[in-house]
Amino acid sequence: MPSVGKLINKYGNMQGWNNVTINLLGRDVEGISSIKYDDKVAKENVYGAGQYPIGRSQGNYEASCTINLYKEESDGIQAALPEGVGIHEIPPFDILVEYELSTGKIKRDRIRNCEFTGRGVEIKSGDGTSSFEHELICSHIEWNVV
Repeated sequence: MPSVGKLINKYGNMQGWNNVTINLLGRDVEGISSIKYDDKVAKENVYGAGQYPIGRSQGNYEASCTINLYKEESDGIQAALPEGVGIHEIPPFDILVEYELSTGKIKRDRIRNCEFTGRGVEIKSGDGTSSFEHELICSHIEWNVV
Protein backbone atom coordinates (compact mmCIF):
# COMPACT_ATOMS: atom_id res chain seq x y z
CA MET A 1 0.00 0.00 0.00
CA PRO A 2 1.49 3.39 -0.97
CA SER A 3 2.32 5.82 1.80
CA VAL A 4 0.34 9.04 2.18
CA GLY A 5 1.98 11.95 0.36
CA LYS A 6 3.91 9.74 -2.05
CA LEU A 7 4.01 11.07 -5.61
CA ILE A 8 1.67 9.36 -8.03
CA ASN A 9 4.45 9.20 -10.60
CA LYS A 10 8.11 10.12 -10.81
CA TYR A 11 7.40 13.44 -12.58
CA GLY A 12 5.18 15.03 -9.90
CA ASN A 13 2.86 17.75 -11.20
CA MET A 14 2.75 17.61 -14.97
CA GLN A 15 3.00 20.60 -17.32
CA GLY A 16 -0.36 21.55 -18.78
CA TRP A 17 -2.20 24.45 -20.38
CA ASN A 18 -2.67 26.08 -16.94
CA ASN A 19 1.12 26.33 -16.57
CA VAL A 20 1.83 27.97 -19.95
CA THR A 21 2.33 31.64 -20.77
CA ILE A 22 2.66 32.70 -24.40
CA ASN A 23 4.22 36.06 -25.26
CA LEU A 24 3.41 37.29 -28.75
CA LEU A 25 4.27 40.72 -30.17
CA GLY A 26 5.61 41.92 -26.82
CA ARG A 27 2.72 40.91 -24.54
CA ASP A 28 1.31 37.85 -22.81
CA VAL A 29 -1.60 36.62 -24.92
CA GLU A 30 -4.86 35.68 -23.22
CA GLY A 31 -7.08 35.10 -26.28
CA ILE A 32 -5.30 31.93 -27.36
CA SER A 33 -6.65 28.40 -27.13
CA SER A 34 -3.72 26.38 -28.51
CA ILE A 35 -0.21 26.51 -29.84
CA LYS A 36 1.65 23.86 -31.77
CA TYR A 37 5.29 24.08 -32.74
CA ASP A 38 7.88 21.60 -33.91
CA ASP A 39 11.05 21.24 -35.90
CA LYS A 40 12.68 18.50 -37.88
CA VAL A 41 15.60 17.62 -40.09
CA ALA A 42 15.03 15.33 -43.06
CA LYS A 43 17.21 12.23 -42.72
CA GLU A 44 17.38 9.08 -44.77
CA ASN A 45 19.51 6.00 -45.02
CA VAL A 46 21.99 5.78 -47.91
CA TYR A 47 22.44 2.38 -49.52
CA GLY A 48 25.32 0.83 -51.38
CA ALA A 49 26.17 -2.82 -51.94
CA GLY A 50 24.13 -5.19 -49.77
CA GLN A 51 20.84 -4.80 -47.96
CA TYR A 52 21.93 -2.53 -45.11
CA PRO A 53 22.56 1.23 -45.16
CA ILE A 54 26.16 2.32 -45.53
CA GLY A 55 25.50 5.82 -44.22
CA ARG A 56 22.89 8.46 -43.63
CA SER A 57 22.17 11.75 -45.37
CA GLN A 58 20.81 14.87 -43.75
CA GLY A 59 18.57 17.48 -45.38
CA ASN A 60 17.46 20.95 -44.37
CA TYR A 61 16.17 22.02 -40.98
CA GLU A 62 12.49 23.01 -40.92
CA ALA A 63 10.41 24.57 -38.13
CA SER A 64 6.65 25.17 -38.02
CA CYS A 65 4.16 26.87 -35.72
CA THR A 66 0.38 27.26 -35.56
CA ILE A 67 -1.64 29.20 -32.99
CA ASN A 68 -5.38 29.22 -32.46
CA LEU A 69 -6.57 32.73 -31.55
CA TYR A 70 -10.05 33.79 -30.56
CA LYS A 71 -11.55 36.31 -32.98
CA GLU A 72 -11.33 39.07 -30.35
CA GLU A 73 -7.56 38.52 -30.05
CA SER A 74 -7.11 38.54 -33.84
CA ASP A 75 -9.24 41.70 -34.03
CA GLY A 76 -7.09 43.33 -31.33
CA ILE A 77 -3.89 42.58 -33.24
CA GLN A 78 -5.47 43.92 -36.42
CA ALA A 79 -6.70 47.08 -34.64
CA ALA A 80 -3.14 47.86 -33.50
CA LEU A 81 -1.99 48.01 -37.14
CA PRO A 82 -2.31 51.00 -39.46
CA GLU A 83 -5.46 51.06 -41.57
CA GLY A 84 -5.22 48.82 -44.62
CA VAL A 85 -2.29 46.74 -43.25
CA GLY A 86 -2.91 43.01 -42.77
CA ILE A 87 -1.41 40.81 -40.05
CA HIS A 88 0.61 39.00 -42.71
CA GLU A 89 2.54 42.28 -43.13
CA ILE A 90 3.76 42.41 -39.50
CA PRO A 91 7.59 42.22 -39.52
CA PRO A 92 9.16 39.01 -38.11
CA PHE A 93 8.72 38.56 -34.34
CA ASP A 94 9.59 35.94 -31.74
CA ILE A 95 7.11 33.94 -29.69
CA LEU A 96 8.19 33.03 -26.16
CA VAL A 97 6.47 30.02 -24.58
CA GLU A 98 7.05 29.67 -20.84
CA TYR A 99 6.22 26.61 -18.76
CA GLU A 100 6.01 27.01 -15.00
CA LEU A 101 7.39 23.83 -13.43
CA SER A 102 6.19 22.41 -10.12
CA THR A 103 9.54 23.48 -8.62
CA GLY A 104 8.70 27.12 -9.40
CA LYS A 105 11.34 27.31 -12.13
CA ILE A 106 10.42 28.49 -15.62
CA LYS A 107 11.28 26.53 -18.78
CA ARG A 108 11.25 28.61 -21.99
CA ASP A 109 11.11 27.84 -25.70
CA ARG A 110 11.61 30.63 -28.23
CA ILE A 111 10.09 30.38 -31.72
CA ARG A 112 12.19 32.70 -33.86
CA ASN A 113 11.36 35.09 -36.70
CA CYS A 114 7.63 34.31 -36.94
CA GLU A 115 5.28 35.84 -39.49
CA PHE A 116 1.57 35.32 -39.99
CA THR A 117 0.81 33.86 -43.42
CA GLY A 118 -2.78 35.11 -43.39
CA ARG A 119 -5.96 35.63 -41.42
CA GLY A 120 -9.39 34.07 -41.49
CA VAL A 121 -12.62 33.48 -39.62
CA GLU A 122 -14.34 30.19 -38.90
CA ILE A 123 -17.71 30.17 -37.18
CA LYS A 124 -20.77 27.97 -37.53
CA SER A 125 -24.23 27.56 -36.07
CA GLY A 126 -24.17 26.74 -32.38
CA ASP A 127 -20.70 28.15 -31.74
CA GLY A 128 -20.44 30.23 -28.57
CA THR A 129 -17.04 31.55 -29.62
CA SER A 130 -15.10 32.02 -32.82
CA SER A 131 -11.45 31.19 -33.25
CA PHE A 132 -9.07 30.61 -36.12
CA GLU A 133 -5.93 28.50 -36.44
CA HIS A 134 -3.21 30.79 -37.79
CA GLU A 135 -0.28 29.23 -39.58
CA LEU A 136 3.00 31.03 -39.05
CA ILE A 137 6.26 30.78 -40.90
CA CYS A 138 9.30 30.75 -38.62
CA SER A 139 13.04 30.32 -39.02
CA HIS A 140 13.91 28.06 -36.08
CA ILE A 141 13.08 27.06 -32.52
CA GLU A 142 15.36 27.50 -29.53
CA TRP A 143 14.42 24.82 -27.02
CA ASN A 144 14.87 25.34 -23.27
CA VAL A 145 16.44 28.81 -23.41
CA VAL A 146 17.24 31.09 -20.47
